[in-house]
Amino acid sequence: MIVEIITIGDEILIGQVVDTNSSWIAKELNNIGLSVKYINTISDSEKDILDSTKTALKRSDILLITGGLGPTRDDITKKCLTHYFNSKLVFDKTVFCDIEKYFTRRNRPINQLNRDQALVPENAKIIRNPVGTAPSMLWLTSNNKVIVSMPGVPDEMKHAMSSEVIPLLKKRYRGNHVIHKTVHIFNIPEAELAEMLSQWEDNIPEIIKVAYLPSAGKLRLRLTGVGSNKATITNAIEKALNGLYPIIGDYIYGFDDEDFTQSLLNLLINNNVTLSCAESCSGGYISHKITSIPGASSVFKGGIVAYSDSLKINLLNVTKEILEANGAVSKEVVELMATSCIEKLNSDLSIAVSGIAGPSGGTEEKPVGTVWIAWASKKRVISKKFLFGAQRDRVILRTADAALILLKQFIENNKL
Repeated sequence: MIVEIITIGDEILIGQVVDTNSSWIAKELNNIGLSVKYINTISDSEKDILDSTKTALKRSDILLITGGLGPTRDDITKKCLTHYFNSKLVFDKTVFCDIEKYFTRRNRPINQLNRDQALVPENAKIIRNPVGTAPSMLWLTSNNKVIVSMPGVPDEMKHAMSSEVIPLLKKRYRGNHVIHKTVHIFNIPEAELAEMLSQWEDNIPEIIKVAYLPSAGKLRLRLTGVGSNKATITNAIEKALNGLYPIIGDYIYGFDDEDFTQSLLNLLINNNVTLSCAESCSGGYISHKITSIPGASSVFKGGIVAYSDSLKINLLNVTKEILEANGAVSKEVVELMATSCIEKLNSDLSIAVSGIAGPSGGTEEKPVGTVWIAWASKKRVISKKFLFGAQRDRVILRTADAALILLKQFIENNKL
């Protein structure tokens, strides 16, 4: 089955609103074996709506439309689709009852524009909307095509999809099984990873497709299997994964929707180990990532943001002599910050970072993006130098990610 999504709204086209609906719909459909082939964003224009609908129904079996069902003048989707399907608008008492309940709960009056939302196409199946005022509309054509028009408000769209649309599609179209496995990889550039995995890709089963999805300092390697036999796909993905570990096992830090900060905290909690941070160039961002996870207080003692040299001296026992001899961005300084942090905050482990986030401050010896990170326990210190590029926000982000990902790996490998 060919699936198409049309999102309607000038606010999306001018960049005022980001279309998250399409990605959510595509993911949910993929879970039931239906793949989206086209995603089209159009303006609030009658011509564009009619032309796009006509084009979509020529090439696609399932058309899902979001947007343009509100009460204002620019919301014309319902009118356009009523015209397209040679229908007329009729007043639906059930829909109006839903609208009345919606406004009663909020102690607000209903005006004529709200009342008009109970006008629906006569030849459409109506999907009620208990979380908003605009019902969704569904048409089944004589040539077995499905068209659904839903509100653009994400919560309202998701309710329509989950309660009515997905169950209908699962019943009508028994698609193949689609299984994804996402491998999270740290600190290997995309081209370098592809070269490392070239022979591995040549040898994996044909039913498995591989996609490289890079981001700042990290990369997701997605393995997708499609077929009629779920067990065959699962076994093929498992076999492919087993072949990955000997090649890049040291760079893998998670799978699927796993949050590596949450995984790190779980590891600390399970081992009854506490953590503290001493941050310079990251300005407290590592501590922020940790404390954004509920329950972090059970293992995270706190952090010291020693942004200036004077605070490194006064709070973290870094001497003027060491700073003058090595500079603030150095192995010597960051290791002292890490060991002092354990002492000052009475933690079992610590992370310390010092670097040049930019855009200025770099030298030939230490260019912008140079970062030293140290990880310490009461027994030993490990430190490493990184070059994270010249974009300030990416340097801070990559510093935090590296600090937390590698701490997790060090703990798992008993290096600290």
